[in-house]
Amino acid sequence: MAVAETGLRYGENTANGITLHYAAMGRPDAPLIIMLHGFPEYWAGWRPVMERLADRFLLVAPDQRGYNRSSKPEGVGNYRAKHLVADIAALADALSPDRPFVLAGHDWGASVAYAYAFAHPQRLTHLVIANGVHPACFQRAIFEDPEQRQASQYMNWLRSPKAEEKLPEENYGRMMRMLAGFSDTQWMDEDEAAAYRDAWSEPGALTGMLNWYRASPVAVPEPGGPAPEKSVLDLPAEAMTVHMPHLVLWGEEDIALRPSCIEGLDRYAPQLTVRRVAGTGHWILHEKPDEVAAAIAGFVEN
Repeated sequence: MAVAETGLRYGENTANGITLHYAAMGRPDAPLIIMLHGFPEYWAGWRPVMERLADRFLLVAPDQRGYNRSSKPEGVGNYRAKHLVADIAALADALSPDRPFVLAGHDWGASVAYAYAFAHPQRLTHLVIANGVHPACFQRAIFEDPEQRQASQYMNWLRSPKAEEKLPEENYGRMMRMLAGFSDTQWMDEDEAAAYRDAWSEPGALTGMLNWYRASPVAVPEPGGPAPEKSVLDLPAEAMTVHMPHLVLWGEEDIALRPSCIEGLDRYAPQLTVRRVAGTGHWILHEKPDEVAAAIAGFVEN
């Protein structure tokens, strides 16, 4: 798929006291896809895919709250799922008040995309997830799969005060090593790395980014330890059902998210399509942008 003219432009949307900065590409009259990044990225996590879809869609990728140029409210409570979903609901209502749209998410952006899909099914035509997890499937994998439990231990470290102290050291060298530990980062050239460091260095950004982990209800017991008595698995299945056509793009070499994370997803998504991508890890949007873009276009347009 040829790379289209990007037509990159920026905007802001303010609602409920929160301003979301966003990047947009594509034709204003084309079908809308809102694309949500994860940790520790910012809107540009989706840029390679956006460039390849700009000839046929309107692509909008916000910096989510706590990240880069968007608002960074103080307090862990301000990063709970209901607030993250409200941000995207306000952005979607501003961009496409009368027409349903496509929502895509990667990593933590996938978590927000799922939560939005549960709460606002009538607003979405399709849900696309790239190496991200449904909350029930993820929690079950952490409880039942020893490899996933071990792989998720980093979440507890990121919830601790040590993370804020250590990650900025060596010009964010530890953050860069964390990125490389999850998957291939050959895409991270010097210019890209400088842009990421600038985003992480925005006042309040590191605290806001880490507050996503601190606010999450996902429990990560120590290896061999007991699961807590209460968890997201106690929620009724209907409350976590994806009612629209749902595509999962899964890089099979993901170190952070093991295959068990998508086992049983069809119980929550009756219109599920899973496309596995061999030789690709967690940063699938950067590693395989041609394949991701082609898969999204084929899924949405068919």
